[in-house]
Amino acid sequence: MAVVLIAGGTGLVGRALSAMLSEKGYEVIILSRSKAADSPYTFATWDPAAGIIDVKALQRADYIVNLSGAGVAEKRWSRKRKQQIRSSRVDSSRLIAASLAKYPNKVQAVIQASAMGWYGDDSRLNGCPSFTENVPPDDSFFGETCAAWEESIQPVTDLGKRLVILRTGLVLDREGGALKEFARPVKFGIAAIMGNGNQVQSWIHISDLCRMFIFAIEDPRTEGVYNAVSPKPVSNKVLITRLATSLKGSFYIPLNVPSSVLKILLGEMSGELLKSLTISCDKIREAGFRFVYPSIESAMNELAGTKRS
Repeated sequence: MAVVLIAGGTGLVGRALSAMLSEKGYEVIILSRSKAADSPYTFATWDPAAGIIDVKALQRADYIVNLSGAGVAEKRWSRKRKQQIRSSRVDSSRLIAASLAKYPNKVQAVIQASAMGWYGDDSRLNGCPSFTENVPPDDSFFGETCAAWEESIQPVTDLGKRLVILRTGLVLDREGGALKEFARPVKFGIAAIMGNGNQVQSWIHISDLCRMFIFAIEDPRTEGVYNAVSPKPVSNKVLITRLATSLKGSFYIPLNVPSSVLKILLGEMSGELLKSLTISCDKIREAGFRFVYPSIESAMNELAGTKRS
């Protein structure tokens, strides 16, 4: 089978995608600054900030998946941290594009991660029901970061490589990310709703997201930008209460966390939890992708089940 080189393969999505690719018979090589302990995959060294990449690994690849980027919610947003969030994404994409131009290779396609931060919030919908891929980027920090991120990988198209960009929504996975944080108070019987809970959240189950990356690898007709979100976005209140029900049945108390408290705890980052963002997945569905977990009920039922091996 083909060789897939994954940049950012040690993160939440990268680990799940590596396992799914391996199960399908692909050979996985992970670009990383250091090898993860007890990993079954081949590791290759790179350092985007320094412009260093393992050329032999690059030349073995048939496909590249770029998931690289500093975690958005890992630290409070200082000016320095915001610069790290931006530069870690742009530097990695620029290095991949420059390396493909510099060294002979057999890469057929690059599948690039982006984010729903491109769109800003629902105040920009101007009467439309949801955001589609042709909307220009928001002028916020995240909008400008996503624009620079996507622009930095565009040179691969000049090399005749197929480029697919997936603007990812809130990823739901029991083993990490936002859902794990949302579940912490539920363990104590409290469903912590963010603000008034009315803000719409466009989400995707991690298995569907990984399947979408593989779909983009395997279907040569996919090209350009696609929204990687489920067909049924929900309010924060619905998301949190469905999570609580899946974990505790009816034995929980819903509790609204005031926006003022979130701002004290999280600073500027709190705005990402409080904004409403309704995104369409019509384009990827029209391309032939089918969701296994299209509804929040189906997603939460699976995520409340037995931990994946």
